[in-house]
Amino acid sequence: MGVLHEDVVVISQAEKPGELTVITVNCPDKTGLGCDLCRVILLFGLSICREDAQTDGKWCYLVFWVVGKPNTRWNLLKMRLLEVCPSYFSTSEFDYYKPENQQPKPPDVFLLKFWCSYDREGLLHDVTEVLWELELTIKRVKVSTAPDGRVLDLFFITDNSVIFLIICSYGCFTQGKTKANCNMKNHTVKTSVLSHPFIPATMHAPAPPFHSEVINDIRFACQSSDVKDVEEMTNDYHWIFQHWLKNKVTACSQGSSFLPPAFTEDMFNLELPNKHRSGFLAPSPVSVTVDNTLSPSHTLVQILCNDHKGLIYDIMRTLKDYHIQISYGRFFANRKGNCEVDLFLMQADGKKIVDPNKQNALCSRLRMELLRPVRLAVVSRGPDTELLVANPVELSGRGRPLVFHDITLALKTLNTCIFSVEIGRHMIHDREWEVYRILLDEGDGLPVSRNKIEEGVRKVLMGWD
Repeated sequence: MGVLHEDVVVISQAEKPGELTVITVNCPDKTGLGCDLCRVILLFGLSICREDAQTDGKWCYLVFWVVGKPNTRWNLLKMRLLEVCPSYFSTSEFDYYKPENQQPKPPDVFLLKFWCSYDREGLLHDVTEVLWELELTIKRVKVSTAPDGRVLDLFFITDNSVIFLIICSYGCFTQGKTKANCNMKNHTVKTSVLSHPFIPATMHAPAPPFHSEVINDIRFACQSSDVKDVEEMTNDYHWIFQHWLKNKVTACSQGSSFLPPAFTEDMFNLELPNKHRSGFLAPSPVSVTVDNTLSPSHTLVQILCNDHKGLIYDIMRTLKDYHIQISYGRFFANRKGNCEVDLFLMQADGKKIVDPNKQNALCSRLRMELLRPVRLAVVSRGPDTELLVANPVELSGRGRPLVFHDITLALKTLNTCIFSVEIGRHMIHDREWEVYRILLDEGDGLPVSRNKIEEGVRKVLMGWD
């Protein structure tokens, strides 16, 4: 039993403006496949307007209707979707059901250093945009701005493809210790590949200390800056720079263990709020109901809610964390943003969800994830203003896609500069969270109020225009 490789994922692009692109996936089934597919679609910045899924427990058929973009790389999207689909050659043994086969090898972590002779509004987002287009995932970042305006950003990144091929695709060729210059959008890229990557980082262990020979180093300089001046500056302060950089890299790789108490107590509360709290609350309630009478073998879960960016992903990752399989699912969002979701579910043992405690726990978790998929607060950090954003991490160890990209986009739109950034992971209430701490550059004062910043960032993250 099987299908041709080119038929596992089929993308039928929209022929006219306003029409939807249809993505069809036909492959062996596995628990969490819907979550993995939705994550890839979200990572490409696409919105799912409708979705149908059906499986017999061994083979599944999924259809997504998505809103495309003019610059969507459909061939690359198909390749990434194929990578998360179980191999159709494995249908006779079903090895993909084994938990050990669902844990891929942790990717190598590289250090990317970016410096610029002066700061400007939107600079960090422009760099983040380039990294996103190159399929480089930011694991941690440390942004520093010197008093004279010079910028040094440290990115701990993983490469979803091959870094050498990416560089070559933009006109660069690097091998060993070869150095080359190339244009990448509005940046001049200076590449220096020194040695091998960092030792692969684990979810709970910090990245290893900095070592000058353990690095793949990509140095960015603004196109308007003189690369020669950057080199002279580095040579003049080489020893001081390396000593300071060592401390920065070590601190960045380990992350900060301190979070404001008010933020941890309020923002990471896993109970449904009785009143409006800081953070993301949907403009209307979320309805989640359970029915065991319509099917002799499946539990029907019906969800009514408002649409937001990554809605299907939030539902799928919740079910994946609970090890719940979807036998049939239907999702539809109308033009007003009202969503209807019908899911026929069963537990990992193939039985219905009949335990009232399990039903209540699942419904409460789904309501919370749809009401507050991402947590947000604008707080005072001494005399300064700090933006805090947090999202839950999947049990597989993967964070929510495009969060940092959307944060920097929102702040760029608000003409708000960023002074420093820290990204770290924290275990709070027996759950891992990815926390973004953005210290805003107030200068002569913030261009907009704190409420406007919170509202603007929330709208971009949630996809509310």
